[in-house]
Amino acid sequence: MKSEGASFIDQIVKEAEEKEQKLNRELADLMLLEISNLQDEIERVFDQAEKERTIIKNWAITKNSKLASRIEWISKKLELFLKEEKVKTLELAFGSLRFRKQPDRIEILDNELFLNNATSNMLSIIPETAKADLNKIKAFIKRAGRTPKGCEVIPGEVKFSYSINNHKEIEVNGTKKEIRTGSEQKNKLRVVI
Repeated sequence: MKSEGASFIDQIVKEAEEKEQKLNRELADLMLLEISNLQDEIERVFDQAEKERTIIKNWAITKNSKLASRIEWISKKLELFLKEEKVKTLELAFGSLRFRKQPDRIEILDNELFLNNATSNMLSIIPETAKADLNKIKAFIKRAGRTPKGCEVIPGEVKFSYSINNHKEIEVNGTKKEIRTGSEQKNKLRVVI
């Protein structure tokens, strides 16, 4: 009888263990489903963030485009003002205005014609090839006073530029004080148009 009772108890324990394993498998399957749902949610969050970044970037581009147009308009006004003043440089409290002549450029119009008439001091010779050296050509033009055949001198343009001093004045106890960013030197924002 004892063996019958022990086998009955063993059978109940075995059935309980099987049910527990089955429950664990169902629970494991549900956990896998939850992981899948969480991964989908992560992907949706990244997609939404990307859409919002695009919206913000487009807004910033539109806003900055309007600001850049305003800067360009003001810059043209400043250029006209400097022309009316008939000076090349004008220092002001918040920056400076300038006209600067750009250096002349050399352009090779006909490479073959140029190479046939060029002297060795106008070329950079790399084994198996000869190439025009624009700096040497500029030096030749200054020295000889003539332009080699096949070349053209494009005169440098006078360009307008401005720079803005990065400092602000604040009032402390009725006294105006200047605050500068950076070290003792003036930091400047320079723009050439």
